[in-house]
This record gives sequence, structure tokens and C-alpha cells, in this order.
Amino acid sequence: MSHALRSLVMAGLLASAPAFAQDDSAATLDELLEQVRTKTLADQGQLQQREAEFARAVGEQANLLAQAKARRDALENRGSELEARFDLNKREIDTRQQQLDDKLGALKELFGIFQQTSGDLQGIFFDSPISAQYPDRTEFLEAFAKKMSRASEISTIEEIERLWFELQREMTETGKIVRFEAPVLLADGTQGQRDVIRLGAFDVVSADPARYLSWRGETQSLAELKRQPGGDTLDRLDDYASSTDPVARIDLDPTGGSLLERLVEAPGLGDRIEQGGLVGYVILALGAVALLVALERLITLSIIGAKVAAQRRNLDSPQTGNPLGRVLMAYHENRGVNAETLEMKLGEAVLKELPSLNRFLTFLKIIAVAAPLLGLLGTVTGMINTFQAITLFGTGDPKTMAGGISQALVTTVQGLCVAIPTVFLHSICSTRAKAVVHMLQEQSAGLIAQYMEKGSRA
Repeated sequence: MSHALRSLVMAGLLASAPAFAQDDSAATLDELLEQVRTKTLADQGQLQQREAEFARAVGEQANLLAQAKARRDALENRGSELEARFDLNKREIDTRQQQLDDKLGALKELFGIFQQTSGDLQGIFFDSPISAQYPDRTEFLEAFAKKMSRASEISTIEEIERLWFELQREMTETGKIVRFEAPVLLADGTQGQRDVIRLGAFDVVSADPARYLSWRGETQSLAELKRQPGGDTLDRLDDYASSTDPVARIDLDPTGGSLLERLVEAPGLGDRIEQGGLVGYVILALGAVALLVALERLITLSIIGAKVAAQRRNLDSPQTGNPLGRVLMAYHENRGVNAETLEMKLGEAVLKELPSLNRFLTFLKIIAVAAPLLGLLGTVTGMINTFQAITLFGTGDPKTMAGGISQALVTTVQGLCVAIPTVFLHSICSTRAKAVVHMLQEQSAGLIAQYMEKGSRA
């Protein structure tokens, strides 16, 4: 075989068996054939081994699948057995429940009455100030009502007697006045122990210091009212707390404290002024200015009127300290002129007195007109804020909306409270000023007539 053919055979064998190591190259074709035969036998052995392993794996998977199917069948059988047992137990429960209902009979109605009574008592005890003295009675009612709602247990004689006892005790304590120690939430936010007096189911008061308290059902605690009733109420309460006389006068709230809380929460004069806001303060400032101006005018015009009246009784001795005296001085200074000139001089003298007499009267009129307009401005502004709040938060709370409208109307009330008195003050001051001017005009006309009469005689 030629050298080229030998090389071609060697290349094909190497391509078909790339796993041969490079250092195992054969020197002759016989050696190469031997190596290929040996390698082929080795590969056949590995292939047979792999086939055996795959056959074993297939067998194991078949065993696992069989075991899984057997476990599934066992669980399905177990589920069928449990379902059958569940149906049997359900029928048994229904049978026993029917037997229980038959044995209870009319007792179920009794359980319903007990449940309703205990529920009603819980509502009464929740808002009753008597709970401040007996705070543990609601726990029994809650447990008893829960037990009666199930209707699976028969109430004991002790529980029925306890229910009757709590009902009877509530009625009895309603007519008693009891003094005892209790924790009280004070107006400053702190809590302290106070000697309190419970006046039946109406009110709870503290003895020292004398204060009205309110029973807070949501927290089951006593709290001092932030604002106490005014007048002689606290004085009478103090006298009652320190007195040993069993009969004494004291103010009671028949609603159990609700009316008293609403009464003390009603806004006072300071609160109303604060609700008016900036516009309200402007209105009140104008009212104060109008009052001062009106007082000044009243005093000044009263003094001027008195001086004019005194000058009227003594026309021959004119004084410059009053309007009539100054008009008389003008008359005496112009006695040599003709009647028409004298009339003009006296008219001029009267006109000079008008500014001092009518001073600030126009300002009072402006305040009387502007105050209601400012009140209307504050009301409109407040209504705008109220409707903006409604737009943001809705109308879920009518109380909040009504409170906003009430605050908005405060400025209107303030404007009217300033305008109405200002109108009366302006009228009084204007009337007094006109009376003085009328007197000056009357005396001026009299002097001219007297002067013309003297001239005609001459």
C-alpha cells in the first residue's frame, strides 16, 4: 500500500475514534486494527452496562408509581370513610339537638327573656352614674347574656338571683344619696381621688372642692366638667356638701348630667366674640369708637346747651364761651349797619357754630351703616369656609356643619348689636345739636326783628 493510502486510512480512523490518545499511535496497520478492535469491545461493554442501569431505573420508577397509586387509593378510601362518618355524626348531632330542644321546651323563651333583660340592664348600667360605685356589675351581665344567647346551658338559681338583685339594686340606689371615694379625671387632665356625692341617678358632685362631675359611659369613669355652671349654683353645692342638714337646696339635672353638660358647653360672650374672627373684632372696635364719640358728643352738647340756656336768660351781657354769646357779640359789633347786612352777619355767626355742634355726627352715621355690612361680610366669608369644609369632608356630621353656620352668623349679630345702638346715639346727639342750632336761629331772628323795629321808629 502506498504511503498516501496509508495516510488516508489513518486519518479516517482517527476521525472515527477521537478519544484515542495522541501517544498511542500505531506504527503499523496491524497494531492500529488491534487498537480499534480493543476500543470497540470496551465501548460495547460500557454500553451494555448503561443499558442495564437504565433498565434498573425503569423498574424502580415503576415500583414508585405503583406505591403512589396504592397510597392514593388508600387515601380515597379513607376520605370516603370520613365523609360517611361526618354524615353520620351530623345526623346524630341533629337528633341530639332536637332532643335537647324538646327537653328545654318553654325554657328557651325564658332564656330569651333573661338575655333581653341582661342586655337592657347593660345599656342602663353603661350610662348610669351608679356604676361609679359598683363598677364590677357589668361583667356579670355580659357573661350571663352571652351564656343565654347560646341556649345550650341552663342558668343556675344563683345567676337568676344575681340578675334580680342587680335590677333591684339599681332601682333602690336611684333613690339614695351616697358619699364615697372615687377616682376623678380633673379639668386639667390629671386624675385624683376625690370625695364624691352621688345624688341618686341624677348627678355626681365632688365635695371638696364643690364641683359638678359627669359620668363617662365609654370610659366608665367620672370626669370634672371643664366649665361649671355660673350664678349661685356652686355656692349652693358647697353649702350642701359642708352641711349636715339632710334637707338642703341644690340644683339637679333630671337627665342624669346630659343637660348640664350641654348647658356648660354653651358658648359665652367671650366665645361668641372669638367666633367672630377678624371681622368681628373690627366691628367691635368700631362699636367702641362709636360709643366713645357718642359719649363725648352727649357731654359736650349737654354743656353747650346749659351755657346757651344761661346766656339766653342774660342777653344783655354776651359771653364768648358759648355759641349764643358769640352770636350776640356779632350783633353788638354790627349794630350800625343796615338790617340786611346785620342779618347776613348773624347768619354767618350761626354758620360758624354749626361745625363744632355737628362734629363727628356724620362719623356715627357711617358706623351705623357700615357695621351691618361688615357683619354680612363676615357671614359670607364664614359660609364660604363652611361649604369648603363640606366639599372636602362631606355632610356626614350635621353637627359640624351647623356649628360652622352658627359661627358664620355671629358677625351679623355683632354688626346689628353695634349698628342699632349707634343709630339711637346718633339720633340723640343730632337732636341735641339741632336744638342748639334752632335756639341760635331763633335768637338771631329775634335780634334782627328788634333791630328793624328800632330802625323804623327812628
